[in-house]
Amino acid sequence: MILWFTYVQVVVCVVVGLVAVVAGLAGRRPGDVTVGGMALILLLLLAQVVVAVIQPLTGNPPVGSALEFWVYLVSAVLLPPAAVFWALIERSRWSTVIMGIAALAVAVMVWRMQVIWMTPAA
Repeated sequence: MILWFTYVQVVVCVVVGLVAVVAGLAGRRPGDVTVGGMALILLLLLAQVVVAVIQPLTGNPPVGSALEFWVYLVSAVLLPPAAVFWALIERSRWSTVIMGIAALAVAVMVWRMQVIWMTPAA
């Protein structure tokens, strides 16, 4: 993984997550800002998939468990579309909060992927 790209992903996820949670708690339904933020997170995760495929080929393989890394990555890629799908089906303020929680969960998962990539497996 690329460290600066990990930082970018984590910051974007945290900002989108906090905006969505605050908007949801303020009574706002899913809108362009919250759904667009989730789309941005998904685009960054898809770029991470490309990076994760190319990095081992260029001599930067994961030091930790590759299986654990890929499980985190696939799970993280599935979270934003699932949260947006839920938000579009149940257009309430709570679905906006759920999108925010999903974005914050992705931030934690991306950081964990970085740790797995850089730390030897026990």
